[in-house]
Amino acid sequence: MTTIRDVASRAEVSIATVSRVVNGNRPVHPDIRERVLKAVEELDYRPNFLARGLRQSNTCMIGLIIPDNSNPFYAELARAIEDAGFAAGYSVILCNSDLSEEKQLAYVDVLLSHKVDGVILIHQTSTPLKTLERILAENVPAVLANSDIPLPTLDQVLVEEHQGGYLAGQYLVSLNHRRIGCITISPPHSYIAKRIVGFRHALAEAGIELTTESFAMGNGRYESGYQAMQELLQRCPDLTAVFVFNDLMALGAINALHAQGIRVPEDISIIGYENIFYASAFEPGLTTIAQPIAAIGQECITRLLERIQQPEKPPTHITLPVELIERSTCRPLLAHNSIVESRSFS
Repeated sequence: MTTIRDVASRAEVSIATVSRVVNGNRPVHPDIRERVLKAVEELDYRPNFLARGLRQSNTCMIGLIIPDNSNPFYAELARAIEDAGFAAGYSVILCNSDLSEEKQLAYVDVLLSHKVDGVILIHQTSTPLKTLERILAENVPAVLANSDIPLPTLDQVLVEEHQGGYLAGQYLVSLNHRRIGCITISPPHSYIAKRIVGFRHALAEAGIELTTESFAMGNGRYESGYQAMQELLQRCPDLTAVFVFNDLMALGAINALHAQGIRVPEDISIIGYENIFYASAFEPGLTTIAQPIAAIGQECITRLLERIQQPEKPPTHITLPVELIERSTCRPLLAHNSIVESRSFS
């Protein structure tokens, strides 16, 4: 393996000069700098940034733990965080907990062993204490995103979940839907509860009450949306609209309807949540509540770097707005058609 000594010998300079060029922390004559860079390229020299970071008490590496990298929302959010981190001079180590607390704790140990400068945790459960205790015990800064866990001592990046649920309900009511179902996510995280409250609030303003039979649950994945839609149809065959708590499950729900010969939106309207890429690529285009993915990523990096640089700074909780994106999976009902004849499905 090429060493800094090899580069110094090839460029006919001292090791200290090579170090100054590579680190960029002191001025070097342009001719000498060019000679060193040429030697670096010819010898394919790769500095040991981890060792350098340990000497300088930082590694310029950040850990990112997400619950499910097969979900496009988390993939897109991870990309947004990686882009923001790279722009700030940090490398991001991605860890997928796969909805497993045991796997998440194992990844925390990996990140700590790599001496990361901080950790970002996305969509944690209501009991992430083991994970956080392990991180904070090492005095490593952490930021929670999209979690809404009552931990006032930690920086958090949140979205307006209540408003998101309210917008979905308000929109369906404005289209004259009254027989409305809902596919939520289990286990019921705190942010899910806020979304439900907002949705119920909008429907209650129109005199619509959601019964227990109007709810089905999935785990956030495509197949669970498909199965939940089947269950919902069995219990409530006369639905005209369904609010699905993430886009991936919404796409599964739409295909479950298609499999039974039910058209979207002609027979049942569907509204999702998140606005992943496939929401616009799918046909028909999915009407959804958009989370500000790029803004979440940028705020996560901003908050974490502020915490790294100012460890005594009071924690901040940032709440970002959501937005209704109208596409093609919802249609208005005529007022006299809002009460429809029950349908039967085999």
